[in-house]
This record gives sequence, C-alpha cells and structure tokens, in this order.
Amino acid sequence: MTEVLSNPLPGAAHPLAFSVMRVPFFLEPHYDEKKNFIESNRERLIKKWGGEQGWDRQKRVHNLKGRGMDAGIPHFNLDRLASNTMASHRLIQHVGKRFGLRISEALYDRLNVYYFVDGHSLNDKPRLAKVAAEEINKLLNNDKTTANKNGNGETAIGENEILTFLNGNEGRYEIQMALRTLDDIGVHGIPKFIIEGRTVVDGAARSDTFVDIFRDIEMRGKIAGGPIFGEILGVSDDIIQRGSHSIQDLDAAAA
Repeated sequence: MTEVLSNPLPGAAHPLAFSVMRVPFFLEPHYDEKKNFIESNRERLIKKWGGEQGWDRQKRVHNLKGRGMDAGIPHFNLDRLASNTMASHRLIQHVGKRFGLRISEALYDRLNVYYFVDGHSLNDKPRLAKVAAEEINKLLNNDKTTANKNGNGETAIGENEILTFLNGNEGRYEIQMALRTLDDIGVHGIPKFIIEGRTVVDGAARSDTFVDIFRDIEMRGKIAGGPIFGEILGVSDDIIQRGSHSIQDLDAAAA
C-alpha cells in the first residue's frame, strides 16, 4: 500500500486509498477464554508440527526469520503467550466502528508488537486495556482533525472503559457470524486476503503480488466491488468510505 500511495501512476484517473478490514480468525478456537494464556507459542508450534524436528523443518521451508527481517521485524518472540483471542478481536472491531479504520489499523499494528515482539497474552485484559487506551489516546491527540474524520467528536477513551468492554460480550455475535461465513466460503487458514470482494490472495504473499493487483485497480480507475464482510461485522458504509490508508496519512506521518 505504501508503494502505490507514495508513487501514483501519472495517468491514473483517481488517487488510490484503502479501507482495510480485519476479519477475525481463530488459530486455536478450543483455547479456554477464561484463562489468561494457555501455553507459549513455542510449545504450540512444536505440538502442531509433531515435535522439534518438524518445527525446525517448517522454519527452514518458509524462511520465517528472513521474511520477518524483510518486513522490518528483526525479532519474533517465540515464547510469546498464546491465548484465546476473542477479546482482542472484539476490541479491534469496536475501535474501528467507533473511531474509524485508520485508528483500528494503528491499534492493530501496536498489538502486533505487543504480542509478536513483547510476547504478552492477548487475553490479559487489564494489560490489553492499558496498552490500547494509551495507543488510541495518543493517536487521537496527535490527529487534530479526528472529529472530522470519524464524525463522532470523541477525543479520548478511558482504560476502565476499555476493560469493561473487554469483560463484556458486545461484538461477539458479529465475530461468530464472520467465522461462520469464512467456513462457508472455504477459508480454513490464514493469512488470506480478499481484495475488491473478489480477488483472493492465499498465504503470506510478497509485496509485489499486491502492488500488481493495486496497480491494475489504479489503471482501471474504479473498484469492482466492496468488502464482503462489512455488513456481517457491522461496519457502516460511512466508516468504510473514510478508509484506513491514504496519501494524506503518509504525508501526515512524514511531517
């Protein structure tokens, strides 16, 4: 996305902008939701691949460390705490619907560091609430036009408010419906990307795959279809239209 936003085609009819929606998926749906964490990710992967030799083979085949380095992530915490992820999925959806996809995407990026690098459990609700409140409020404070972008005029959210949300059930039904839809359309693993509601990219595709798809849309000057999970997850058309990534966001980040 950064590549095509930073280097638009000279003859493009319209500048590209993106609306990224995160569709929940559970790697370990059987994990007990009441427990802070279940096991380390190292333990999970060794069991998944039939022992340490199987796990070592997977690392070599997929070059996981190398691809992480290419993406700017020099260290994945192999002993990060694996847990049920319903609460964190609900939080990302809630933030997107309340503050917009730009804020929820930035929070998603922060939680990637929180989990993959720092190794914290995504079901440690007090810690999750603290980190989320800090990140959201930082974003809202840095964005002097948030009220205009999101249309709700809110400029802050409290840690206790987030913790109350995490301990509740709001958004659970929508996530359950999304999981059912994923199963119905044959999505049984991640990563998976659905672009324009029709183009499916499987696996951990490299950036040039996406650049080619985005350039085709840019030259075409219009999109073929909208997100198929918007209504299922309860994300309004207005929130989708405001988007998550644009050239204006890149300019603001560089300022």
